[in-house]
Amino acid sequence: MTSVSTDSRAAPAPVLPAEPHQSGAKAGVQLVRLYVASRRVPVALGALTACGIVLRAALEWRWIPHSGPLTQQLPVLLEAGAASIIAATTNGPFGEPERATGRWLPYLRLGTALALTGIAVGLLAAGAAAAHLPGGTLDTLRNVSGIAGIGLLAAAAVGGGLSWIGPMAYLVLCEAALMNGWTTPWIWPARPPHDAGAALCAALAIVTGTAIITAGGAGQRAVGTLL
Repeated sequence: MTSVSTDSRAAPAPVLPAEPHQSGAKAGVQLVRLYVASRRVPVALGALTACGIVLRAALEWRWIPHSGPLTQQLPVLLEAGAASIIAATTNGPFGEPERATGRWLPYLRLGTALALTGIAVGLLAAGAAAAHLPGGTLDTLRNVSGIAGIGLLAAAAVGGGLSWIGPMAYLVLCEAALMNGWTTPWIWPARPPHDAGAALCAALAIVTGTAIITAGGAGQRAVGTLL
């Protein structure tokens, strides 16, 4: 009788390839993570949170008068600051190589701009919760969205690193409008919150700015790419 020898070592289990949808989902998450990090979105979120905290402190400690042209100056300053922060996140460090290889870039630009605008409105509204803010949340939504649109237009024109110029220049116009009683709807922070013309102008600014930045990204300027 012949004995049959068997190998006592177990054969290794076969390595199954990952499911295509699983690998695709992981790649998508990684892409979003890298994009968010390259645009300094976590820093932007911290700065937007600080804007909400400052607004809350200003309302709690009565830094904002209840009447007169100075009532809206600090809120508009914070709204313009939030818009500048949003526009600054369009600045990317990779330039043309990223544009040439990143086919998902338009979606990432659009999602980031809209998400940060919504977060900025929410944080400023939360900062004004349980306190009197002239115009309320509707006014904050209109002002932040519209000025963010101006910031995105500035980013497309001069680069993300210099995009703050747009919101800050618009802020100067707003301060002059508030002090002198201008009534043009293009200076929407000086208009009542339910003003249809002002809301239309602000909506036009955010839609145009978002569309341009989604399609082409921030302009590439030597100074603008330093940050």
